[in-house]
Amino acid sequence: MMWGNGGYGFGGFGGFGLGLLGMIIQLLIIVGVIYFVISLFQRNNAGSADDRADAILRERFVRGELSEDEYKRMRNALRK
Repeated sequence: MMWGNGGYGFGGFGGFGLGLLGMIIQLLIIVGVIYFVISLFQRNNAGSADDRADAILRERFVRGELSEDEYKRMRNALRK
């Protein structure tokens, strides 16, 4: 037995069975997942650049390329 539109799509028993509301719920879920993934990548990229800059600064200090005052001044500038 066929139900409404044949049971396919977002109308009958396909999808969530809620018609337009089901489509909106699915769209909100997809947008939420995309937003979460983008924010996750942005957080990781910002932290890694700061970590690399700090590591390079420490290496230069250890090799003697920077005095202690220069190291502290540059480190404070990076953290602002």
